[in-house]
Amino acid sequence: MTPPPSPLTGQGSCTLVGAGPGDPELLTIKAVKAIQVATVLLVDDLVSEAIVALASPTARIIHVGKRGGCKSTPQAFIEKLILMAVREGETVVRLKGGDPFVFGRGGEEVEHLQAAGVRVTVINGITAGLAAVTSLGVPLTHREHAHGVVFITGHAKPGSTGTDWKALAATAHSARLTLVIYMGVSGAHSIQDQLLTGLPASTPVAVIQNASLTSQRHAVCTLAELQRTITREKLMSPSVIVVGDVLQGTLALQQALPEARTARA
Repeated sequence: MTPPPSPLTGQGSCTLVGAGPGDPELLTIKAVKAIQVATVLLVDDLVSEAIVALASPTARIIHVGKRGGCKSTPQAFIEKLILMAVREGETVVRLKGGDPFVFGRGGEEVEHLQAAGVRVTVINGITAGLAAVTSLGVPLTHREHAHGVVFITGHAKPGSTGTDWKALAATAHSARLTLVIYMGVSGAHSIQDQLLTGLPASTPVAVIQNASLTSQRHAVCTLAELQRTITREKLMSPSVIVVGDVLQGTLALQQALPEARTARA
């Protein structure tokens, strides 16, 4: 096995910081400290301005947009910017929405930087899937309703076959799992059709847009009504789709109070 290259002498540092779902009060203390001492911050598109405002007034802020369905900064260019800043002796924070290691491509950035001899620190953040269900007062697991949870992307890498939703549906039904689907709004129709091959049409579903922010909106429905609900309520990215029986109580309440079909946090 080839040993990793030695760290560059005189270099700065790099920390991948999870900014959480958007509410600055959900940041960890460790994340706030890292943001405050950074001299350069490379900021994802979904990181709220309130969090960016925690940086030092003298820090250089570089926005490197990453949002599904929109024009994005190439990943290779982001990694090049980080490496250049570290080599210039900067204290670099790569500020990423949610958690760096949950669909944040943090693993790719760590691998690239370590291969170049840069030591990387990672500070976790609350992932949007957890914040989304918590905002509804719903757990991800429950002894009576869900014995586990699957975090999964609804947006496959170009050129890949993507998720086998039919197999996942069968597993979720037999193992009693909650499904938390990121980046699934644009493909919701196909996801719904395939999940219905293994899950009952009456399975509760929630779609939560802008989890934790004052602009949060959500809708609760059955799996059979997923795409129709997204279209009717004009729910858009960034949204999380949660599928599972942990939502039974929330769905029952909504059915009893139909005027509360769509709510704000």
